[in-house]
Amino acid sequence: MPPSSDIGLIDVPKSCDMLAARLRNQILSGVYLAGAQLPSERELVEQTGISRNAVREGLRILEAEGLVQTRLGRYGGSFVCQPSDEMFSRYLRIYSASHNISLQSLVEARQALEPQVAMLAASNRTDADLTALRRSLTELEQADEPAPFLEKNMQWHHVVADASQNKLLKVFLTSLSRLINNVSGVEEFASANVRKETGHVYGRILQAIQEQDVAAAGRRMTRHVQAYSQQAASAHLKLNRNR
Repeated sequence: MPPSSDIGLIDVPKSCDMLAARLRNQILSGVYLAGAQLPSERELVEQTGISRNAVREGLRILEAEGLVQTRLGRYGGSFVCQPSDEMFSRYLRIYSASHNISLQSLVEARQALEPQVAMLAASNRTDADLTALRRSLTELEQADEPAPFLEKNMQWHHVVADASQNKLLKVFLTSLSRLINNVSGVEEFASANVRKETGHVYGRILQAIQEQDVAAAGRRMTRHVQAYSQQAASAHLKLNRNR
């Protein structure tokens, strides 16, 4: 083929994106620590040579990412912060909804993740974790209505995740459990028999964590999430039939 005279499109990054990228790198590399105040808009305009509107848009990008918080007033400005667990949960909910992630996929992810979290909890738990687990189990056993039971059930899994001492696994598991909890209002998930059996199973898992029996903690949690998976599939099928 003869040489083409077509130069082609040139993609030039927006100045606001470039500013956001530079500030993001500085924040993540520790140049600006959590709580530190970034240069003012005027200072950023002077340092970069870009427009004030571009500076504001760059800061808004970082604020949407949870890396910057803007405060108004005399002592206001842009301050560095850390993305919260709730922000992670929100993004996971948005991703799940926009990609039509099925209940089955959510439960499968939990099956893959939660036994490992229980094993880490058995290995890494502290005395304070055991106290929190006992308190959470007591509150769950005292919940005699579906709504409070479902809330305490989710809380129990969060406390187990805390005991794992793995922050990344914790934030992912707690976010995942909130997603799954959205479909747990089905009666089968919180009947009197389920509440009783759940308390018994959690007591066995707690015993393994207390004794630091890693294998038993993983094995018992695996059985629990497998049973939940079967229950979820059955409930989901029943709902579809009734529609």
